[in-house]
Amino acid sequence: MKKNIDLKDYEIDRVIEMAWEDRTTFDAIKAQFNLNENDVIRLMRNNLKLSSFKLWRKRVQGRSTKHLNKRGVELSRFKCSRQTSISNNKISKR
Repeated sequence: MKKNIDLKDYEIDRVIEMAWEDRTTFDAIKAQFNLNENDVIRLMRNNLKLSSFKLWRKRVQGRSTKHLNKRGVELSRFKCSRQTSISNNKISKR
């Protein structure tokens, strides 16, 4: 049974952004948006051009950094180094 993905446009944009980031795991997307890997794949397929989707799938398929259990200990950051410019904290407004 397929699960309906009811997200606002800005949430879909954020999921797409997180899915493209190398260090953001599918587990982090699951924790924030309650979407498993298959849901993210379906969301990407429905919201990207076919060529962009194929490029993304080729990029993340088998990538150990996208799976928390497969990534090494040296990759322990949850957020991207550019996250301060995205979140609305004081540092990004300086």
